[in-house]
Amino acid sequence: MVEKDSYKTIATPSSGEFKDRGSKFIATAYPVGDEEEALGKVAESRKEHPKARHHCFAWRFGVDGQRFRANDDGEPSGTAGRPILGQIDSFELTNIVVIVVRYFGGTLLGTSGLIQAYRESTAEALRQATIEERVVELTCRIRFDYAHMSPVMNAIKKLGYTMTRQDFGEHPEVDIAIRLGEREQGLRLLKSQIGDLHLEEVTDETALEGVEIEFLEEK
Repeated sequence: MVEKDSYKTIATPSSGEFKDRGSKFIATAYPVGDEEEALGKVAESRKEHPKARHHCFAWRFGVDGQRFRANDDGEPSGTAGRPILGQIDSFELTNIVVIVVRYFGGTLLGTSGLIQAYRESTAEALRQATIEERVVELTCRIRFDYAHMSPVMNAIKKLGYTMTRQDFGEHPEVDIAIRLGEREQGLRLLKSQIGDLHLEEVTDETALEGVEIEFLEEK
């Protein structure tokens, strides 16, 4: 099974509105990295719209999208958070929170009316968004003796990897970014290029004298 290493999210915040029988629903979508940041956006919304009757929201996180939450904030169960989450899923997005504030217009909308309002306001906010695909990358750290400086740097350049950090102190090391799904093949290619070995000769156990390569913990 191929490991999923890309996802779609929004590039910048976006908003949309929906009105029905005097009630106004204002949806704002934010790209966020975790639940704490999402809750911070909800808190900001409450400060920005102190007179709004409800601040309903939903979020989804992770490349696989398995972390999610839907909150009705006092609306009848299932009429707000779920429709918001449904639109996030319809647009196939993750690492996102959508908050919909409602200013009550004095007329009850009923279950179907609420579902439509929260769904349509969210959809409008996401239609206004710039959607982008992002790739999950791992940091690969290469430690080496100065005698191997040239082979290491040439390998990085030839393979087209982006160097994200370098330290040429007493024990030189560099960090490069490798796409999550290319981790194993990337390691073999590095060993092949640095050690001047045929790719077919390289295995997970292949060691290079004077060179250490490791992947750092995924953030």
